[in-house]
Amino acid sequence: MTPVNGISPTLAQTLHLALLVRLLLAILLGGAIGVERELKAKPAGLRTNILICVGAAVFTYLSAQIGGAGDPARIAAQILTGVGFIGAGTIMHTRGSVTGLTSAATIWVVSAIGMALGAGRYIEALGVTALVMVVLGGLTRAEDAIGHYSTSSHLVIHARPDPTPIEEIRALVEKTGVVIYRCEVRRENVDLVMDIEMRGPRRLHEQAVMAVIHHPAVRTVSTGE
Repeated sequence: MTPVNGISPTLAQTLHLALLVRLLLAILLGGAIGVERELKAKPAGLRTNILICVGAAVFTYLSAQIGGAGDPARIAAQILTGVGFIGAGTIMHTRGSVTGLTSAATIWVVSAIGMALGAGRYIEALGVTALVMVVLGGLTRAEDAIGHYSTSSHLVIHARPDPTPIEEIRALVEKTGVVIYRCEVRRENVDLVMDIEMRGPRRLHEQAVMAVIHHPAVRTVSTGE
C-alpha cells in the first residue's frame, strides 16, 4: 500500500486507534470528576471537566506528533496557560468573599490528567484521578470533623428594615449547616444591623456569606476579619 505523507496506512491506523483510546479514557476520567462536581452544583461541572481533559489529551498527543525531533513539550506547555484563564473564570470575588478556588484547582488537575493520557501515561492518569476523587469526596467528612468546632467567624450584616429580614437571614445562614451561637440585632440609622457569631467548617462559612449577600434586603456584609 502507498504511504500517505510518509506514513504507512498500518501505522496511521495504529496512531488513530491510540488517539481514540486516549480520548475515550479522557472522557471517562474527566467525566468521573465532573460528575462529583456536578452533584455539588459547582461552576465547573460534567461537560467542563470532560472538555478540559479531552482538550489537554489532544494537545499533548499532537505536540508529540507535530514536534518531531524538536521540543514536543512546547505545545503542551501552553495548555497550562489556557487552563489558567478557565480556572480564573470559576473564581468569584464578591464583597470580600472568595469562592471557586476548589473548582479552579480541580480544573488544573484535570488538565494534568488529560496531558498524562495524551502522553500515553495511563497508569499515572488513573492514579491521579483516584486521588482527586478521594480528596473531593472522601475528605469531606474529615474536613467537617476538623473544622466543626475549631472554625468560627463573625458576620456584620446591614439590612433594610423590611418586615421579616432577621428570620429569613438567620434561616439562610443555618441552612448552609453552620451553627449560630450568638445573634444580636440593633438599629443604626435606618438599617437593621445583625451581629452573627457562627461555627462550622470553613467552606460552609463561605457558603453562608454568599447566601446572605444575595438576600434582597441585605445592603452590605462584613466578615469582621
